[in-house]
Amino acid sequence: MPIYTRVMRKSWIRNLMQPRTAILLGVLGLCQPALSQEVSAALLQPAAMQPAAFTPTPALTTVQPAPLPEAPSHRFWDRENTFLFATTAALNGADFVVTRDNLRGGGQELNPVTRVFSGSTPMLAMNFAGETAGVVALSYFFHKTGHHKLERFVSLTNIGSSAGAVTFDLIHR
Repeated sequence: MPIYTRVMRKSWIRNLMQPRTAILLGVLGLCQPALSQEVSAALLQPAAMQPAAFTPTPALTTVQPAPLPEAPSHRFWDRENTFLFATTAALNGADFVVTRDNLRGGGQELNPVTRVFSGSTPMLAMNFAGETAGVVALSYFFHKTGHHKLERFVSLTNIGSSAGAVTFDLIHR
């Protein structure tokens, strides 16, 4: 057997064993029952295709929509948001200090967005201050639109990401 055929057969088998192939086959397998539920137009009787006769009801009643309960509201600068924003600012400050020290020691910035600003200390500080201001602004937007869970989630996500970055930078010094 020529080498080319052997190599081709191995790569074909290797590609078949990839996880993405299993996912594709699973999705296609789930689509099969939906396709089997189609009704053929030839099976429908001509009488079944006629529109139904309209019979007006003698007493039509109107239904009034029930008012939705209002979402619990709070002040934007309540105790929980103040704590979340202070924690966000503190962890972004810690991330700035650790990132600056690593860059001075010959390390490199892994975040492609922050890497643009890592050329100088003032630009790096501006990046982390802008990140903190962006978190507060996005939280305020969600607060004004009534999405109070998302309002808190923005701060929590940034806190988790900054804590992870600080931890990573401290471990890889």
